[in-house]
Amino acid sequence: MNGPAITLTLATELHVFAAPARRGTRVPTTTDGASSLGHVVESAGVPLTEVGRLLVDGHEVPVSYVPRAGQHVEVFGVERPQQIEGAPLRFLLDVHLGTLARRMRLLGVDTAYENEDIGDPALATRSAAEQRVLLSRDRGLLRRRELFAGAYVYSDNPDEQLRDVLGRFAPALAPWTRCTACNGSLREADKDSVGDRLESGTHRSYDVFAQCTACERVYWRGAHHARLERIVSEAVEEFGGVATP
Repeated sequence: MNGPAITLTLATELHVFAAPARRGTRVPTTTDGASSLGHVVESAGVPLTEVGRLLVDGHEVPVSYVPRAGQHVEVFGVERPQQIEGAPLRFLLDVHLGTLARRMRLLGVDTAYENEDIGDPALATRSAAEQRVLLSRDRGLLRRRELFAGAYVYSDNPDEQLRDVLGRFAPALAPWTRCTACNGSLREADKDSVGDRLESGTHRSYDVFAQCTACERVYWRGAHHARLERIVSEAVEEFGGVATP
C-alpha cells in the first residue's frame, strides 16, 4: 500500500494475530486510500471473525468504512457473550478439533465435526448451508467470505478450548443428551433392546443404558464415566446447565 497514512491500535487479545511491530499503540499504517477498514485490519493479520467494535478518532464505524489520512483506528475484540443472529446457535468444527467436538456434544451442544480433511471450500460451504459457526485454528479458513459465521480457537489445550467457546458463545447446555460420535440425540434404552450390541461383561455389570437415535450407538456408565462427569460438572458449575446424567 502506498497512500494515506493512519495509526492503528489493536486490542491486546488480538496481538496473537499480528506481527510484533504491529502490537504497539498508534502504529503507523499506510493504506491505499480505497480499501475498507476491514481490509486494513485483515492486512494486519486479524481475521474479521475476531473483531468487535471499530473506532475512528473515537467514533464507531462499520468495517466498510474507508479510513482517511491522519485518522486513528482502534480495533477491539468481540464482546462476550457473542450474539449470532439469523439461526439457532450451532457449530461446525474442522478436522483438528475432534476432542473439543466430543466435549461439546457431551454437554448437549449441537456440534457437527469433519473427521477427515474435506478442504477449506467445503467447510465454508457447509457452514453457510447449515448456518453453523465454524470453529478453527486456521486463520486463512476464517477469512473465507462464504462463511455463515466463524471463530478462532485460541488454545491447543482441550480444556481451555472448551472454556473459551462456552464463555464466548454461552450456548445452552443439556449434558448427556447427544451422541459424542455422531451428534445425534440420545434416548433411554432398556437392556433387552440393546443386549445384542453389548459384550457379555457389560451386559452383566450394567443396567442403565442410552442409545443414539441416529447411529444407534449404545452408552452406559463405564470406566470413563467419572472423567466425563468431571468435564460436565465443571462446565455446568461455571456456565450453567443441567448436570443430571
